[in-house]
Amino acid sequence: GRTVQITTQPFADTIVVVPVGRIDHRSAADLEAVLLPLVSQSAERKAALVLDFAGVEYISSVGLRVLMIAARQMRAAGAGLGVAALQSVVAEIFAISRFDKVLTVDATLDDALARVSDAAQAAYRGRRSS
Repeated sequence: GRTVQITTQPFADTIVVVPVGRIDHRSAADLEAVLLPLVSQSAERKAALVLDFAGVEYISSVGLRVLMIAARQMRAAGAGLGVAALQSVVAEIFAISRFDKVLTVDATLDDALARVSDAAQAAYRGRRSS
């Protein structure tokens, strides 16, 4: 079976990608299949993408490679990409692989949205309070 479930949620001009589970050699392809088309769309529209990692228990080097490709494409397009809410194990993996230097990591989804788009943060806060 799949080791990661991935859902996406738009907030204004920003798409939030929410993977839950383990991003390992088996599931990195699933992440890539969802993420890279979104990266292309966002890059064209100069819109931002935020990965909400609150539900990610583990990420392997293969998973990090997918994020690296996404980060490179978004940067080339001048579009924002962020990762939010890392669990401690994943934060440690990011730190060891110096990945926190490649991607901007925010403590919460709210912080990440605030950084990439005021409209997205407003939409997120509106949805949360309703």
